[in-house]
Amino acid sequence: LSSSAALEVALCLALSELGRAGSDTADRNGGLGGMDRLAVAELCARVENDWVGARTGLLDQLACLHGTPHGGMLIDFRTLHVEPVPLVLEDWHLVVLDSGERHAHASSGYNERRAECTRACELLGVDSLRDAGAEQLARLPPPLDRRAAHVIGENRRVRDAVFALQANDLPAVGQLLTASHASLRDLYEASTPAVDATVDRLMRVGAAGARVVGGGFGGSVLALFAPGVRWPAEAREVRPSAGARLLDE
Repeated sequence: LSSSAALEVALCLALSELGRAGSDTADRNGGLGGMDRLAVAELCARVENDWVGARTGLLDQLACLHGTPHGGMLIDFRTLHVEPVPLVLEDWHLVVLDSGERHAHASSGYNERRAECTRACELLGVDSLRDAGAEQLARLPPPLDRRAAHVIGENRRVRDAVFALQANDLPAVGQLLTASHASLRDLYEASTPAVDATVDRLMRVGAAGARVVGGGFGGSVLALFAPGVRWPAEAREVRPSAGARLLDE
């Protein structure tokens, strides 16, 4: 769903292919020339960080580069290890609905939230909030305590979601989506009235769960629907597909 990351990765692959034009060397790396996928992701992220001014990480670029049909992925952002996770929807459906509110990482509260998490790490004496325990949050002043509580809870929800997907427990995944949005709204404060209204609308028509996606402060909402439950007509169904790659002529 990240149009900027998709454009960056696609352009990088295209330029890599143009650079190989006329070479007799076969490309056995999925159209990446001599570059590995992590190097491509890091190069593309520099565009966001250094040129656009958005302090984003590598999630969107790695998702674009490692996507597989009918599969999700678990990314450890300390080691940058990417682990495939089954995402067997069968008769369930994932849909996205635009909140009608555009977001821009560089000018929204996104960078501010990153800075708050960095400051929370400094005060707790840890390299990452994943190393902090819930009992340490009392040492943080507001709103840093809420930011850290969201991150710690979200890491737990990610692990729970992986277990649920491995067990093909999609109702549990829906519940985790809803809990994640509540935390983003109340603790991380990255939602907006328009986004919350979109989540509420999807839940009212029967979604098993819904959550804002992307960097927050606007954008789209992802919802999970059980078999036989209809979603709003303007929502768009999405499914995991193959990641960025060169297409045969």
